[in-house]
Amino acid sequence: MNTTASRARRAAAVLATAVLAGLALPATANADSGRNPGDAERVPARYARQALDWQPCTDRPALDCATMTVPRDWHHPDAGADLSIAVSRHRATDPAHRRGTLMETAGGPGAQGLLRPLDLVQGAPAVAAAYDIASFDQRGVGRSTRVQCQSPAEFQEFLAGDYRDRSPAAIDHTIANSRKLVAGCVEHSGDLLPYLTTEQTVHDMDLYRSLLGEKRISYYGASYATMIGAYYGTLFPHRVERMVLDSNIGFEGTWEQYELGQPMSFQRRFEQDFLPWMAARDSTYHWGSTPEQVEARWEQRRTALHDHPITDGSLTLGPNQLDNGTINAIYSEKAFPVLAGALTTLDGWQGADPTARQTARQVFGQYLTPDFLAEYFAVTCGDTPWTRSMDTWIRRGAENTARYPLIGARTLAFSSVCAAWPTAPAPEVKVTGAHLPPVLMLNSLHDPATYYEAALGAHRALRGSRLVTVTGNGNHGQYPGSDPCVTGTVERYLLDGRVPGHDLICPTPQAG
Repeated sequence: MNTTASRARRAAAVLATAVLAGLALPATANADSGRNPGDAERVPARYARQALDWQPCTDRPALDCATMTVPRDWHHPDAGADLSIAVSRHRATDPAHRRGTLMETAGGPGAQGLLRPLDLVQGAPAVAAAYDIASFDQRGVGRSTRVQCQSPAEFQEFLAGDYRDRSPAAIDHTIANSRKLVAGCVEHSGDLLPYLTTEQTVHDMDLYRSLLGEKRISYYGASYATMIGAYYGTLFPHRVERMVLDSNIGFEGTWEQYELGQPMSFQRRFEQDFLPWMAARDSTYHWGSTPEQVEARWEQRRTALHDHPITDGSLTLGPNQLDNGTINAIYSEKAFPVLAGALTTLDGWQGADPTARQTARQVFGQYLTPDFLAEYFAVTCGDTPWTRSMDTWIRRGAENTARYPLIGARTLAFSSVCAAWPTAPAPEVKVTGAHLPPVLMLNSLHDPATYYEAALGAHRALRGSRLVTVTGNGNHGQYPGSDPCVTGTVERYLLDGRVPGHDLICPTPQAG
């Protein structure tokens, strides 16, 4: 299973299975040939002529920061109060050979992008030498105009208990908590909610492009930012020079369709990657020498937390927190040792070293925040249509809990928020790749969040794209990193414009 040939065969098998299953929607043109879709609506002069007052970013003087003003609703710019968008940039470190601006945005939805250029400056110095790297906090988050739904105490109630509990009382409580969250969003940010969508964000992005004085930009985006990039390329294809989409969501379909696939992919990552990893290190963690033994121990620990949650100051660690910490840690193999150590700390909490307890608090108690989830729901519930039937979500929640319990158990809690969301879906954006240069896409086979099957569907919809399948790891986010195949492919594309002639596989680096 660890050889290059076997991984290549597995990639081919997954690809064939996905194609036979019809995972990709048929491509449909979004615009007539020769038309520049993004120029259909002119930007009012008060936005287009504003000047950005660049200053060193607070606590990050290597970056420049400024504030950009955008309309609340790009389709009715004279209606409602304007929004503020915090923007940043890092100048090319080799200005004599500067080749343009590389824009990037944050994932989530709910993550902040303002300081994100520093990741590429540190991790991809060749790219930082050739490009000004620009980013921003998207509408709703960070230092931009923010959405608010719940206080920290109210949010802890949303995450409390055990999502696996399928008793009528527990189901009613879960739905009630979801409706409370929606009510909080309406109370605190009701006039903002309809405009926190990906479609509105890409208009902000193009205004930023214009204010930077660029006719065209290149783009790098990972996770949810792949959807932002795909939407931008659909609405503004003539503004794109090069585009890298890393760890792709199913941006050709709806959020509901995409999120229904995540229980499978998180369970796959947990069972096929993390459990074998920990079993191979039984001499260190003493949780079992086979994946089955480790999983049984994990379930025992979860049951114990259900019966007797750990209370440590203001923090309560129950079964949902065990799930959440595990979900977060399996995004990257680098976090596997941290998760394994935190699991052993739970076994002997009272006698554990204070440093170990603090690490476990971070692993199991800091997965999500009220601010992150407020933006997450605003975008995922507002972008595309959702099934409104609560009976449907109760049934699907039961099915996912039984089959894919790690993240499937929270299906009801999260989906019932979108089922009760108060706004109509945003205007549909149909991704086709029309008028775009070739787009480079990256995805690992066992990515838990942006699963490979969804990436295949997005790849087929985005005509002319090239997909790099990474078999050497199952991590979420492939660039920048240590894989020379990935790094070489991306940087040949961004720096020299060399596009792979076809889809390719990046195998295990040691074997390749």
